[in-house]
Amino acid sequence: QLQASGGGLVQAGESLRLSCAASGIIFSINAMGWYRQAPGKERELVAGITSGGRTNYADSVKGRVTISRDNDKNMLYLQMNNLKPEDTAVYFCNGGLLEADLSIPSRYGYWGQGTQVTVSS
Repeated sequence: QLQASGGGLVQAGESLRLSCAASGIIFSINAMGWYRQAPGKERELVAGITSGGRTNYADSVKGRVTISRDNDKNMLYLQMNNLKPEDTAVYFCNGGLLEADLSIPSRYGYWGQGTQVTVSS
């Protein structure tokens, strides 16, 4: 199971820290990612992190967000700073053994509960 939390309603320029609790998987060996889906848009990868800790970010959030993981706690995090109205979306976490799958959300058949992030201008 994948349970995202930490979303909320904030003003532009503020920060949020999202958390994802993973269970039922060997979390430490999985590449993990944060995704978001805005109304009327496709789900997209926001940030990814490999089992070894290498990270990558979508151009739209680069420099404003940081993805991290705690393998001891089976937790994934997304620190988001300087939020913009265009960041408004439902945020999800997901992952698997193949790093290459992170950029293809359709590869994942299961999606846990997301968390709503709303940024007002």
